[in-house]
Amino acid sequence: MNKTGIWGLFRCIRWCWAGMLLVPAVAGQGEVLDIGSRREVFVDQYLIERMEGTRLALHRPHDEGPVLKFDKPWEGAFCGYCTVIKDGGKFLFYYRGLAEAGKDYDSQEVTCYAESRDGIHVTKPNLGIFEINGTKNNNVILAGAAPVTHNFCPFLDAHKGVDKAERYKALGGSHESGLLGYVSGDGIHWRKLQEEPLITKGAFDSQNVSFWSESEKCYLCYFRTWSEGYRGISRTTSKDFLHWSEPVEMSYGDTVREQLYTNQTQPYFRAPHIYVATAARFMPGRHILTAEEAERLNVNPGYFKDCSDGVLMSSRGGNSYDRTFTEGFIRPGVGLENWVSRTNYPALNVVQTGPAEMSVYVNHNYAQTSAHLRRYVMRVDGFASVNAPYQGGSMMTKALNFKGNKLLLNFATSAAGSIKIEIQDQEGKPIPGYTLKDCKELVGNFIERKVSWKGGMDVSSLEGREVRLCFEMKDADLYAVQFVP
Repeated sequence: MNKTGIWGLFRCIRWCWAGMLLVPAVAGQGEVLDIGSRREVFVDQYLIERMEGTRLALHRPHDEGPVLKFDKPWEGAFCGYCTVIKDGGKFLFYYRGLAEAGKDYDSQEVTCYAESRDGIHVTKPNLGIFEINGTKNNNVILAGAAPVTHNFCPFLDAHKGVDKAERYKALGGSHESGLLGYVSGDGIHWRKLQEEPLITKGAFDSQNVSFWSESEKCYLCYFRTWSEGYRGISRTTSKDFLHWSEPVEMSYGDTVREQLYTNQTQPYFRAPHIYVATAARFMPGRHILTAEEAERLNVNPGYFKDCSDGVLMSSRGGNSYDRTFTEGFIRPGVGLENWVSRTNYPALNVVQTGPAEMSVYVNHNYAQTSAHLRRYVMRVDGFASVNAPYQGGSMMTKALNFKGNKLLLNFATSAAGSIKIEIQDQEGKPIPGYTLKDCKELVGNFIERKVSWKGGMDVSSLEGREVRLCFEMKDADLYAVQFVP
C-alpha cells in the first residue's frame, strides 16, 4: 500500500474512534438523515459530517456562445426575464420584448416565444396570434396585457393529475396590479385564470417564479420584495395555485446582505427536493465603463453605471437559502459590453442538453443593440463538488438511512487520482465487507458509476440501518451520490 493509502486508512480509523464517541450525542439530536433513494448533490453541507484535506468547490459554467438574438422590432435592447422550459424533447424559450428604455409596464411590452429541439439551435416561429407593427408574422404569445407582459414567468406544472388544459401556468404583474395567473395547454396559447390577482403582497418588480414542489406538496412562489433598501426575496405557498399563504421573507444565513435582482429558484430536475437558485447579483453604482466607452459601445446612457453577475444559492424548503458559495457563479466575460447594467442575468431553469451536460442561459449585452441570450454549460450535477487535492483527503457523511441495493457516484478523477468508500455502522466501526481495504478503487470520469467491494456491489443488507459513508479521495471531485434499486 502506498503512503496515500496508508494515510487514508489511518484517517478513517481515527474517524471511526471519533465516531464512537460522537454517535450517542448525534443520535440524541435526531441527526440521522433518511435519504431514501434520492440523489444528493453537493451544493451545501447537508450530507457532510466533516472533511479533512477536502473542500466544497464551486464549478463555474463554460460559455458556449449566443443562441438567441433579440433582433426583431418588437424585441430589442431591453429584452429580459427569460425562462427556459424543457418539455419532453422540446425546449421552450420565453422572454420580454421591449425595444425602448423607460417603457416598463407599458403597452409596448410583449411576451415572446422561441423553441429548440436540442437547446442549442433556437428558432422563432411565426405564430400569427397577435398583430404587432402591422403584421401577425411574429413570435409574440402575449400582447396588450400590461403589466403582465413586463415579467411573465411560466412553468410546466409537475403536479400529478393536473388538467391538460392547464399543464403550463404563469404569473406576471406589478405592485399595483398584484400577480395575475395565466394557464395554457401547449405553452403558446394562454388565457387569464381569473380577473383578480392571485398574490397581492409584494413589490413584484422583477421575475416572480413559481413551481409545484413534490417534496413540500404545494405550489411555491418566490418573488421580489424590498427590505431596508435591499432587493430581496419572499416566498408564499398554495395547495391549488389560487389561494396563497401570507408571504415570508427569505433568509440567507450569516452572509453579507446583497442586492438580488432575480432569484431564479427552481427544483433541480435530477434531485427535485433540492431547489437551486441561479440568482442575479446586482451591484448598483459599481461601474467599469466611462461615459466615452459607453457611447462607443452604443449603450443606452442610463445603463452603464452598474454591473452584475450570477450567484448560486440553494434551499431544501422553508424560508431560508443556503449560501455556501458567495463568490460569483457566472462571471462577466471579457469585453466592456459585459459590464453594463443588468447584463449577465441568468434565465430561469437549468436544463439537460446532453447525456453528460446541462445548460443555463444568460442575458448578455443589455441596453445594447447587440442584446442576446447565451448558453453556458456544466456537467450534469456539476454545480459544485467535494474536491480533494493530489495530496489526498477525506469526507465523512452524517449518519443516514438509505433505500436501495447499489451506491452510485457522479465523480471525476485525474489519471493519478482515485476514490474509495467505506461504510461504517452507527458506532463508527467499519462494516465487514465494506471497508476501505475491501473497496475497489474508482478512477475515471463518470456521471453514474456503481461502487463495488470485494463481495460485489450489493448493499441491500444495510438498507434501513444507520450508517455513515467515509470517502477517501485523491485528486478527485465528487458531485453526487445516490442509492438505487
